[in-house]
Amino acid sequence: MSLDLVVADKEKLADGVVRLTLRAPDGQPLPAWEPGAHIDLLLPGGTRQYSLCGRPGDPAAYQVAVLREPDGRGGSAYVHDELVAGQRIQADGPRNHFALVDAKRYLFVAGGIGITPILPMIDRVAETGREWQLVYGGRTRSSMAFTAELARHEDRVTIRPQDEHGLLDLPALLAEPRPDTAVYCCGPEPLLAAVEQHCAGWPEGALRVERFAPVADDGPRTAFEVELAGSGRVLAVPADRSILEVIEESGLTVLSSCQEGTCGTCETGVLGGTPDHRDSVLTAEERRTAEVMMICVSRSCSPRLVLDL
Repeated sequence: MSLDLVVADKEKLADGVVRLTLRAPDGQPLPAWEPGAHIDLLLPGGTRQYSLCGRPGDPAAYQVAVLREPDGRGGSAYVHDELVAGQRIQADGPRNHFALVDAKRYLFVAGGIGITPILPMIDRVAETGREWQLVYGGRTRSSMAFTAELARHEDRVTIRPQDEHGLLDLPALLAEPRPDTAVYCCGPEPLLAAVEQHCAGWPEGALRVERFAPVADDGPRTAFEVELAGSGRVLAVPADRSILEVIEESGLTVLSSCQEGTCGTCETGVLGGTPDHRDSVLTAEERRTAEVMMICVSRSCSPRLVLDL
């Protein structure tokens, strides 16, 4: 869903982190969302995905926190240096590929700006009275956003700045699989990879991670065909083109945003064939069932894919 928003407030939360409060220009309620959801901000140079970190029950405003990334593509620099209160901004969403599942207990692991999707999850779980724990790491205490807000949860929250405590002790935290526990992790890629490694022995589906950076695409790139089920048309996808590009060039409009497999906008149903998933969105179970795929980056393991288009 395309949204016209206005920046109602911009405030510094930590070193290199600002929070934007976004509202509808006419004051109308914004679309509802659930913990784990994100919106896509249309910024100069491209679209960027940011987790919603406010209160899901508040239809008046969205809140996102933006980390300045010196080696980024310019989106965060624009937000920090040029975006001002009162300015209009375009967005898409909200979308949720990091939904909070029902579990007896929860373990949240956050690194840096990865705390943003975790905040509304904690609030939701705390309302239910279920058991939960957060371990939150960052480079320095001053760079870690929302620490004051998290203090109200007392001993359920462990804050570990790296310059004070070193890296998070994931071997101790995740050494023994715990039944009925859902593990949620968001943060930089090294943290996500380490948590995935240490959760290898946990029950399938216990771990859920969110990435806002594309995974390394080092798989083979071969040609294949896609059949569009709605019309029966068959299109050839060469090795150097994406499915999305070929479909759009054929004259069919498909919703898309990031074009790097991180936002989930181009999710498309698969009716036949075997997708070669190369996105950062789908869970292991979703990849295995192969009912949907992200056609902006994913390819095919079979000579032909039949898509629900």
